Amino acid sequence: MTTRDELLNRITARPEVFGGKPIVRDMRVSVEMILSLLSQGATQEELLDDYPGLELEDIRACIAYAHAVIAGDALAPVSIGGR
Repeated sequence: MTTRDELLNRITARPEVFGGKPIVRDMRVSVEMILSLLSQGATQEELLDDYPGLELEDIRACIAYAHAVIAGDALAPVSIGGR
């Protein structure tokens, strides 16, 4: 099973990509978009079909990131400004 820190390592934020919003593995796929689609009822399988570069662990990483933000956890594993 992937650890929380390993999941969060999949999330990056760079000022030049989506205004610094958290994104998945330096792809142009934002955490916000993945969470929005999930909240609208999209399944993980649909997301994986619609975004071929996306992996199941990326979706889990978005959920872990949202949990960390809501819980007020430190997000040190999240890379800011590139790898």
